[in-house]
Amino acid sequence: MPHRTIRDVIREQHILTAGEDSTVREAARRMADAKVGAILVVRGGLLIGIFTERDALNRVLAAGLDPDATHLAEVMTLEPRTVSASRSLGYALHTMHSGGFRHLPVVDNDRPVGMVSVRDALGSELMQFERELDDFEHIATSL
Repeated sequence: MPHRTIRDVIREQHILTAGEDSTVREAARRMADAKVGAILVVRGGLLIGIFTERDALNRVLAAGLDPDATHLAEVMTLEPRTVSASRSLGYALHTMHSGGFRHLPVVDNDRPVGMVSVRDALGSELMQFERELDDFEHIATSL
């Protein structure tokens, strides 16, 4: 796993972006539809921030803000840490762990090209584990 590149992880990924004038509700609906925990905020195609499910909870709901009237520009994380697609997944995991966050935008010349999350790190390993569980269940029912 640590030797996989981020490029490998994001190869089939469709990134989710929104403008800074989008409302929190619009962003949350799009995140829910895409089944992701974060959306990249862009201006002119360049990454300017990130809005995550934690931001929705801590900066909007807990603060008593109206998600229909609050724009992402007011509650997003500005200038998030980023990573290049050529870096290793291990590097991305270390960056997320040391920074205390679960999503790391992948950029090329400040243009978002993907996003790595803690869940992505388990991608192939989780599929292998599920295959092993299926094999085990098949063996157990055969006995």
